[in-house]
Amino acid sequence: MLEGDPLYIRPFLMMNNLETRRKRLKFRAWRRGFREADLILGPFVDLYASDFDATQLDELEALLEFPDQDLYEWIVEKTVEPPEVTGEILRKIREFRDNVYVSLGEDHGG
Repeated sequence: MLEGDPLYIRPFLMMNNLETRRKRLKFRAWRRGFREADLILGPFVDLYASDFDATQLDELEALLEFPDQDLYEWIVEKTVEPPEVTGEILRKIREFRDNVYVSLGEDHGG
């Protein structure tokens, strides 16, 4: 956003930026290269990212920077995540996993 942008345009640009980030996150969540992670992260992002604010998107983007195997093991609680990873989004992903997969009798965790 340029310094000279009229004030009435700034919220639109900010919203557009969030939408662009959400679209990128959807792509990244479904194309991790590790199918088990794709099947949890893809539907999670599809369902919830549209409601995430900038801070939550930051946290989700940071999570997706980690290697697939590590992230998947933290999600299914096979290994303990480092303290800098523990947060609201990882908790929400685990809840999603529990509500979707465990309720279907397909416990993919620990």
